[in-house]
Amino acid sequence: MQKNKSSIIAALKYAIPYIRLFKNKIFVIKASGSLFLDEKLIEKLIEQLSILQQLGIKIILIHGGGPQSSEMAASLGIKSKFIEGRRVTDSKMIDVTTMVLNGKINTKILAIARKYNMKAIGMSGIDSGLIRAHRREVTHDKNNKSIDYGFVGDIDSINPELIFKQLDDGFIPIISPLACDDSGIILNINADTVAASIAAEISAEKLILISSAPGILEDSSDNSSLISYLDIEKLERLILEKQITDGMLPKSSAIKFAIEKGVERVHVISYRTTDSLLIEMFTNDGTGTLVVSDIEMLSSLEQLGGQL
Repeated sequence: MQKNKSSIIAALKYAIPYIRLFKNKIFVIKASGSLFLDEKLIEKLIEQLSILQQLGIKIILIHGGGPQSSEMAASLGIKSKFIEGRRVTDSKMIDVTTMVLNGKINTKILAIARKYNMKAIGMSGIDSGLIRAHRREVTHDKNNKSIDYGFVGDIDSINPELIFKQLDDGFIPIISPLACDDSGIILNINADTVAASIAAEISAEKLILISSAPGILEDSSDNSSLISYLDIEKLERLILEKQITDGMLPKSSAIKFAIEKGVERVHVISYRTTDSLLIEMFTNDGTGTLVVSDIEMLSSLEQLGGQL
C-alpha cells in the first residue's frame, strides 16, 4: 500500500512542471470518427478531457464521423466515394453527413460529457458563422478528368470570438466539421482541416490529432517504424515517397497548414493506447509523433523522447 502511495505522489510531482506550463493554454484536439464507434473509447477520451480541464487547460474538441457516415449511407443504398482520402459529398451524402455529425456523434459526446460533470457545448461551423466557407471548385487531374467533391467546403474564415467566449465561460466546445456558404448551402469540411484552421486562428498551444494510427510511420506498412518527432521537411519527403497515403494525406496537409500559421507543436497519437492523451502531455516519452517546423527548435529533452 505504501509503495502505491509513493508511486502516486511521485507521479504528481513529475507532472507538476507540465501542469504549470500548460495551465490556461488552449489545446485543439481532433478525434477521428472511428473512435466514436465504441462507447468505451468515447468515455476514455471524455475522461481525459475532463482531467485536462480540471488542471486548467482550455480544450476544444473537433470530431469526425466518416465511418458512421459510410455505414449509414450503405444502409440507405448510397455508395461512398473518396478522392485522395477525402470524401466526395453529393446531395444525398450531405444529408447523411449532417444527420451523423450533428444528430448522432455530437449529441453522444455531450451525453457522456454530462456523465463526467464536464461543461461542454455542442456546435458546428454553421453556428453563428463560426466557419465561413465556400463550395470547393471543380478541378482537373493530370488526364484532364474533372474532379468534383460535391458539397465539400473550403474555409474562408474562422470566428475566434465565438470560441473564446465559450472557453472564457468554462465550456469545452464540441465542434462538428460542418459549415455553410453565404447562401445557406450546407458544406462538409474535413475535420483535420477544421481543427488546423481553428488552432491557427486562435494561436493554440497545441494541435492534437487522435486516430487509430500510432502516429506517423517511417514505413506505412510497419507500425513499429513509428517516428517520435519530425519536421515539415521530413513530412514532405514521406509524402513524396508515398509512405503517407490515404487518410493520412489530409492529416499531413492540416499539420503543415497549422505549423506554417504559427502552431508550434502538432501531436499525432492513437486512441488505441490507453490514456494516450495524458501520456503524451504529461510524460517525457509520449506515445505518438510530435511534428514541428524545424527539428533544431526542439530541446535536448524533446529529442530524447520528450513531448513538451
